Amino acid sequence: MPSSLVVGLTGGIASGKSLVSSAFERLGVTVIDADVVARDVVEPGQPALEEIVERFGAEIVDEQGRLRRRALREIVFADDVQRAELERITHPRIREELARRRDAAQSDYCLLVVPLLAKSSMIDLVDRVLVVDAPEGVQMDRLMSRDDINEDLARRMIAAQDSRAQRLALADDVLINTGPRKDIADLAAALHAGYLRLAHGEVADLPPLHLPG
Repeated sequence: MPSSLVVGLTGGIASGKSLVSSAFERLGVTVIDADVVARDVVEPGQPALEEIVERFGAEIVDEQGRLRRRALREIVFADDVQRAELERITHPRIREELARRRDAAQSDYCLLVVPLLAKSSMIDLVDRVLVVDAPEGVQMDRLMSRDDINEDLARRMIAAQDSRAQRLALADDVLINTGPRKDIADLAAALHAGYLRLAHGEVADLPPLHLPG
C-alpha cells in the first residue's frame, strides 16, 4: 500500500538536509532525495545528458561520457540564463521520477527531499513541509568547507536557491540545525511520532512544530 502521507523536506544548501533525512531513514521512513534523482537522470545514456551536451558542449562530459559536475556548476552559477536552461532540461524529468518513486513508497509515510521546493514548483507533490533551517553564515562556512570552494561561488550558490524567507513561509514544521549532530536523531524522532499519528489517521492535522537544534 503506498504511503498515505508525503512530507517534503527542504532547506538551504549545507543546512543539514542529508543529516536529517538519514535520521528519518534509520526510523524506517522511505526517503526520496531529489539530488539523488537529479544525478540519476543525467547518467550516461539518459536523454537529459544528451540535451545537456547539446546545450553546453561536448567538453561538459569526461572521457567516460560522464557529466563534469563541477565544470557545469561553475557555468550555471555564473549565469542565470544558463542555469534556467539546465533547469528546463532537468526539472521535468526530476519531477516525473520523484512522483514515480513517491507512488511506489511503502512506509507509513515518505519523505521527499527537495532543495528547491518553491522555485521548482514541486510543492504539489507533498502534503506537509518540513524546513531544515540554519543561518546563512552557518551555511556559508559549511558549504565552503564541504565543497572546497571560495566565498564568491558559495554566495552565488546560496542566492540561486529559494530564499530563507521563502522556505520558512512554506513550512509546517521547522527544525533548526545549529546544535550538536547527536541532537538531530532526537528531533527527528519527535517529528516522526507526529507524522505517524497523521499518517495513521489518529489526528486530522498537527500543530506546527518548531524544534530548535
